[in-house]
Amino acid sequence: MSDARPGTGPGTTAEQPPLLVVLFGATGDLARRKLFPALFDLRRRGLLGPDFAVIGSGRHSPGSDDDFRGIVADAVHSSLGDKAADEDVREFVRRVGFVPASAENGDDLAAAVAERGAALGEGCRTLVYLSVPPESMPDMLRMVERTGISDGACLMIEKPFGEDVQSARALNGVLLDIVPEQRIFRIDHFLCKEAVRNLLTLRRANGWPTALWNAKHVAWVQIDVPEEIDSQGRAAFLEATGTFRDMVPTHLFQITGQVAMEPPSDDSPEAARAARLRLFRDMRVLDPKETVFGQYDGYREEDGVADDSTRETFAALRVWIDNPRWDGVPFLLRTGKALGSSDAAVTVGFRPAVDGTEEEDGAGADGSEARSGGEFVAGLDDPRDVRLGLDVARPGPGAGTVHVELRADGRDEAAGEPDAEPMDAYGHVFLNAFRGDHTLFTTAEEVERLWEIATPVLDDPPTSLPYPKGSFGPEEANELPGARGWRIPEE
Repeated sequence: MSDARPGTGPGTTAEQPPLLVVLFGATGDLARRKLFPALFDLRRRGLLGPDFAVIGSGRHSPGSDDDFRGIVADAVHSSLGDKAADEDVREFVRRVGFVPASAENGDDLAAAVAERGAALGEGCRTLVYLSVPPESMPDMLRMVERTGISDGACLMIEKPFGEDVQSARALNGVLLDIVPEQRIFRIDHFLCKEAVRNLLTLRRANGWPTALWNAKHVAWVQIDVPEEIDSQGRAAFLEATGTFRDMVPTHLFQITGQVAMEPPSDDSPEAARAARLRLFRDMRVLDPKETVFGQYDGYREEDGVADDSTRETFAALRVWIDNPRWDGVPFLLRTGKALGSSDAAVTVGFRPAVDGTEEEDGAGADGSEARSGGEFVAGLDDPRDVRLGLDVARPGPGAGTVHVELRADGRDEAAGEPDAEPMDAYGHVFLNAFRGDHTLFTTAEEVERLWEIATPVLDDPPTSLPYPKGSFGPEEANELPGARGWRIPEE
């Protein structure tokens, strides 16, 4: 297998060489909810070649191969519903098996990988997907190297990529001891969400964002990723990691990159990754005084949570980018559990127009404007969810204005277009890795820089303030955006 690219480009399924996916963490929650449904969906769309196999692995076997195939089939049906025809699911799971392995012993798995790869035929590509806790990752990687599983393979590494700068650097060192950078795919699935990818397309394909996307016209930017669900039985994970470490140096910073980076110089993966890194180098390290943590009421009563836990389930912060395009524009980031909405969106607030009869209002210390100049809203769950907030004349005899939101979701236009059917982020994760396209995968430099930006808050975290379930976090978080407040989704 070439060190440069594991795939040959989009092509058709007939042109694709055999493919073997080795999936660690195959009985975990992520595999059931996302990974196996994504692989099946690629097969359903004709994007997974005719010769492929999946070997799941983990410390404990779920039983026989048939038992494991039943788990996979249930996961696919649960996720895709009517899109998962029984016959297609049976054909898919026939190619799936399970071999237990651990960091201490991977010999049986290595033998199965060699045997299955040989059976798939000449030119078989192997992708090793590791969805394991950060503390286990180095030992698992060494086992993959020791047993020869990594020979000629590409490694797909699920986030979190380390827990801070030091652990991220150490993990990068281990990876580069095993395979060259060209065969490493560091996953942040938010980069592969169609709506997040669309942020840069919206800017480049339309004239008015290109003209207005700068500090002269933009007063503020909000990146909001709220969740109505609470810990959903995963309080032990939340207690160990926290919402800030889980979401901010990863997903929310990557969205910030898509919104704020300079357009890449060309369409190559190298140009896209270089543009993101330049933006991240311009991001100012965080100030704990501009960060608010919260913990929803009742969190401490959940299994696996200490009675005096201070772990945050909510984080809101103000981010500054020190370059000419964004000088003085606050980026407001917010995420959390048990909030009043799951409407994830990027909102760009424009400065009010100056018509020559009045002086332009200045921004406050937090970057807020005294008057609104309208907002552009891009939903993060559907690339066709685009909204424009405008002030228009109040109907009737009264003077003044009212605020309206124009929404164009593109669903009618996309109807009947097979290629227009949205695909889950993990479908794009796998598809781009199969094709050897690194555009939507992070570099070692990106990961380490984002941990550097987050370090002051990791070293000196603010106190977690209580907030009621169904609210939008602690009241203190409302001080970050100033008088204009956070954008609250309309019912």
